[in-house]
Amino acid sequence: MYTLYSMQRSGNSYKARLALAVLGAPYRLVEIDILRGESRTPDFLKKNPSGQVPLLEVAPGRFIAESNAIIWYLAGGTSFAPEDRIDRAETLQWMFFEQHALEPNIGSAYFWLSLVRGGRELHANSIEDWMERGYRALQVMDNHLKTRDWFAAGRFTVADIALYAYTHLAGQCDFDLDAFPSVRQWLERVTRQPGFVAMDWQAGASEDRKEAVAG
Repeated sequence: MYTLYSMQRSGNSYKARLALAVLGAPYRLVEIDILRGESRTPDFLKKNPSGQVPLLEVAPGRFIAESNAIIWYLAGGTSFAPEDRIDRAETLQWMFFEQHALEPNIGSAYFWLSLVRGGRELHANSIEDWMERGYRALQVMDNHLKTRDWFAAGRFTVADIALYAYTHLAGQCDFDLDAFPSVRQWLERVTRQPGFVAMDWQAGASEDRKEAVAG
């Protein structure tokens, strides 16, 4: 069974939980609150020197970091990670797009405006840039989706999981999706996929808040 170190309110962590859910893969969940420094402890840094979540333990002492690497690993051998070379490259193209165009802008806005107390004041000079670049990324996505239902391979893949995580949070950090009807329709399609779980879904929590079993 996998062990996933995750923060409930993290969009990157949600990617991993959503991938595990749609794949129907059992896993043990360990909640790590990065806002309380729980990813910077000596024990956690031994597992992931970058001090970030999500982190997936795939075998005793073997860890995979970085959200998109995690979901690509999980989807290996399934229809969510295409085998066809062109479909695979297209899927990876959109996962790279998510990391350089979407997550640094909508993800940063979500983190600082929605999760961190006083974050809006701390990053007042960055908000305009996040909004401009975030809207630019949303327009690229909307244009792509005007003629197709999914981002790659003509079906739901890990590219959609990667892009969904922060796109569906855009409204919580000042972005208005009204101008992106194709994106809004795609968001709804994702929620209808078998096994889909919302970001706030929890399988249950133990008494010490740190461990739960999901699957």
